[in-house]
Amino acid sequence: MPELVVIAEQLLAPVPGGTGRYTAELLRALAATVPSGWTVSSVVARHADVDAAEVPGVDGPRRLALPPKALVAAWQLGLPWWPGGDVVHATTPLAPPRAPRGRRLSVTVHDTVPWTHPDTLTPRGVSWHQKVISRAARTADALIVPTQAVADDLAARVAGKAPLHVIGHGVTELPREPVDLDLPAEYVLAIGTLEPRKGIALLIEAMARFDGPPLLLAGQPGWGELDPADLARRHGLPADRLRVLGRLSDAELATALRGASVLAMPSLAEGFGLPVLEAMAAGVPVVHSDVPSLVEVSGGAARVVPCGEVGALADALQEVLGSPSLSATMRKRGYTRSGEFSWRAAAEALWSVHSTGTTDPGPEFGGS
Repeated sequence: MPELVVIAEQLLAPVPGGTGRYTAELLRALAATVPSGWTVSSVVARHADVDAAEVPGVDGPRRLALPPKALVAAWQLGLPWWPGGDVVHATTPLAPPRAPRGRRLSVTVHDTVPWTHPDTLTPRGVSWHQKVISRAARTADALIVPTQAVADDLAARVAGKAPLHVIGHGVTELPREPVDLDLPAEYVLAIGTLEPRKGIALLIEAMARFDGPPLLLAGQPGWGELDPADLARRHGLPADRLRVLGRLSDAELATALRGASVLAMPSLAEGFGLPVLEAMAAGVPVVHSDVPSLVEVSGGAARVVPCGEVGALADALQEVLGSPSLSATMRKRGYTRSGEFSWRAAAEALWSVHSTGTTDPGPEFGGS
């Protein structure tokens, strides 16, 4: 019986972020759509506690012999250590260098940020991502990307032979029962790891340019030592108009989303932008930057502003906040657009890559 093994290491990362959400939701959907005759399991590096990587319907997680840093180093150096199974899917570029004869390997590449915005990552992170993604393009059996924008950009930047398959993300079914977060009646919400790439500094400066509701930031600190309170002081945003919620549970996230007046996502670079989809599914108007992947995902249902332009961001937020009719129209369009995405569809598309080969590959690589 053929086995699909999914590398679930991202579920145990200190800052799981959007790739953690992707890994968890994809695993659940793969278990719900497993083709007849197949099994699905997961593997992680050697950790003392792997409870956070357990997913109902998925066998495992099975612990590999190496701890996280050693596993990263081994695969980066090209050691051909196969984690088992007939097919391995890596939900991030942390993947074996190649598949043994008779086996298959697919790797999800979430974005091209290591090439387009290297200053938003650590130098070590840039080097690692460029190396392992470029290798996967040459040696993997398939690369999975979340948007056509990523497919096109990746194909132009790296040389390889692995077919590119565009498989979008889905909408997470968040809990319906609200929890008490003591939220204001009106607020602007931003969701994501607090790091420079997310445009948090731009958003805080934009909020300081007009009198209005507070800004709530949902997400834990990431790379870059970004300090929202210090940014607020520097840009003149009153302390009572900024609140850092930190990392939220799904129930808390659902409550924060459904109470928001608008979701702001002024990112400098994204591969998909799950918060855009989650907000639209919750009936929340969205204002985001004109990063190609975000434009592709929102599909005309959001208000789009030029990337990095603080004035345009401030104007857009004011317009949405000040117009109930515009907000209502955006809510309706967003809800319709979000219905076009599902984790089940994503899982079925990934299964087809390996079990039937029926998905249409994207553009061929043309980089060097």
